[in-house]
Amino acid sequence: MKVTRQKHAKKNMGFYKQNFHFREPFQVLLDGTFCQAALRNKIQIREQLPGYLGGAAQLCTTRCVLKELESLGKALYGAKLIAQRFQVRNCSHHKHLVSGSACLLSMIEEGNPHHYFIATQDQDLANKVKKKAGVPLLFIIQNTMVLDKPSPKSLAFVQKLQTNELVPEHQKQSIVELKEKEGLAKQEGEKRKKRKRAGGPNPLSCLKKKKKKTQEGQEPSAEKKRRRQRKRNR
Repeated sequence: MKVTRQKHAKKNMGFYKQNFHFREPFQVLLDGTFCQAALRNKIQIREQLPGYLGGAAQLCTTRCVLKELESLGKALYGAKLIAQRFQVRNCSHHKHLVSGSACLLSMIEEGNPHHYFIATQDQDLANKVKKKAGVPLLFIIQNTMVLDKPSPKSLAFVQKLQTNELVPEHQKQSIVELKEKEGLAKQEGEKRKKRKRAGGPNPLSCLKKKKKKTQEGQEPSAEKKRRRQRKRNR
């Protein structure tokens, strides 16, 4: 079962790397429910998650998540201690804090430009994440962390990209750079081809040279004939 889960994770990671340009270190936003589930199932997130994702990972949360855990009291005290060890990402709720789920949703707006993973056990939050393209979802099931398969929204988004119907804002610059590189590569390839053609033998020039040789070869034979005729006349 462990090998099968690892294969599924590798396949799903390949999808996000290829189509949404996810790169190491992978940034994972965790909420209180995920931290609580990890504590209850004795999962060492920091040690186990990089191996599962197949690369370095930065575990992070937000001020809203920490404040929510603090407000829930002793019941989630252990989850709060876990979350406090992670990096705190700046959210837009400086004056008025919101719920952890609302905060995490705000962090993946506008096409998830920072390439965040969302780690949660909140089913309502998970359903909202699935409605956004290019946002990997992590959850815990049967004492194991699981990377959910790409959502229908992500699959439809990639299909549109492949048919050139849609280009996301955060990919426009990279596409322009790629086109420039391809243009340079084509120009270089054309130059190389031209050089090869210029350096190759010209069949017309070869034919001319052959004609000259035959003419030069015929001249001595003609002179010999004339000399023989002169001798006979004498």
